Parts: sequence; C-alpha cells; structure tokens
Amino acid sequence: MNEKLLEERILCAIDKNMGRGRVSVVIDLPSYSIQINNETPYSAASLIKVPILLEGFRQAEQGKIDLNDTVMVPKEERVGGAGVLKTLSENISLTVEDLLTLMIIVSDNTATNLIIDRLGSDAINSLCNSIALKHTKLSRKLMDFQAMKQGYDNVTSASDIITCLRILDQGQIFSEQSREKMLYILHQQQLDTKLPAKMDKDKVYIANKTGELPGVEHDCAIVRCEEKTAYIAVLIDELGENESARDTIAEIGKLLYDYLTKPDL
Repeated sequence: MNEKLLEERILCAIDKNMGRGRVSVVIDLPSYSIQINNETPYSAASLIKVPILLEGFRQAEQGKIDLNDTVMVPKEERVGGAGVLKTLSENISLTVEDLLTLMIIVSDNTATNLIIDRLGSDAINSLCNSIALKHTKLSRKLMDFQAMKQGYDNVTSASDIITCLRILDQGQIFSEQSREKMLYILHQQQLDTKLPAKMDKDKVYIANKTGELPGVEHDCAIVRCEEKTAYIAVLIDELGENESARDTIAEIGKLLYDYLTKPDL
C-alpha cells in the first residue's frame, strides 16, 4: 500500500463509519504527510496531558522539580472520571514521576490536577507557546465543572499533537534520558481500544494517549515498525454517540498498521 492509497482508504473509512461528527487526521510518515482538517481546534479532553507531560520533564531538566519528590494525594483533591487514585486509601503519597505516569497510562484526572498544581498552568501554556503550538491551551483543571459552565475549556488540534509527539520522540530540547522515560510511559498505555485495537503489538511498537468526553473521541500515537516511524493523531467531536468514532479510530489505526507491516498489500 502506498501513501496515496492509505490516504484514500482513510477517507473511505471516515465516510463509511461516521454518520456525524467532525474528524481531523494527521499522519506524519518518513516522506509523506496526510493532513485532514489538521488545523481545526477541538476540545482537548485528555490529550491535554501530552503537553503537560512535556512540561513536567522540562521542569525536571531545569531543576525546578524533582521527579522523585513525593506528593500527598489528599482526599479532598480527588476527582472523578478516569483514573485509580480516587478509589485508593486516604493516606497515600506518590512521586512526581508516578503521578505523571498515572496521568498517561490510565489517564488519571486526580494525578493530572496534582501535576498542574505542581507545574503551574502558566508554565504549561508557556511550554505550548515555546514549541509553537497554534491551538493548544490549558484553561482549567480536569473535571472542573464550574469552569466548564463558565466556558473554559482545554483545546488542541491534530497538528499540535503531532508536534508534541515529534518533540517527545526526537526533540533536542530534551535529553535522551528524558525522551526515553516519556516514551516508556506512553508505551505502557493501558487504554488501547482505539488506534492500537486492531494492531498486533508483537509486530509494531506503539506509544499512545487517548482522550474522550461525551461526544468526543481522540487518540494519538507513535508507531514504529522496523526502521519506519509514524506519528498519528485522530480527533473527532460533535458526536451523537461515541461508539462509531471509536470504531473509526480503530479502523484508521489498522490501515496505518497494514501500511507499515504489509507494504505490498
């Protein structure tokens, strides 16, 4: 399958599966880029956790935080939605690195909010500006329904997420050790029902981060097969129900998998 055919099949999958909803897709391949509505801003949902991860490691490299410092997880700071910390016993503390890990691999909202408090919203947004993200902004903490009612939302775009993945994987603003740690965290992802759902993980390396809200389904990933690396982001919103979007993202992931592993298909 060549790159043009991959793009045509992705467009067919979107037309076949999506009765409604806005869809953005960016796939950066070694010598080709697929861009479908790539600059469209979306509610970020949990994709906002990717630039938060970058800022966490940036501050660690700058000596502003220590990844081994322990952070208490007060009962009153625990929030609902995704994650495990809300269900654990009262007297627990975790390292900053543990919180960053939980923020990614189970999309823990409590861990995310504790990390936002530790890093600072202004610093996270400064990171977004410094790496030239055009549409990404952190405007509220996770599960802050009061802020949501007042119109505050975290936003991003498929192109911005691809920029984050490239910097996480290759960016010279981070040491090799930091990049390896961030990749390791993403590779431990437990939420694998979208882009990785139809991939054979014995044949490809995948490091991904999902996002979802009612009417919103996102996933982004770094996918490697032998010497080939692909960066992919799929963002979908304005949904009446979420299942069709999850199926669409899984199908796009399978098409990318086939392109990487079966070039003669």
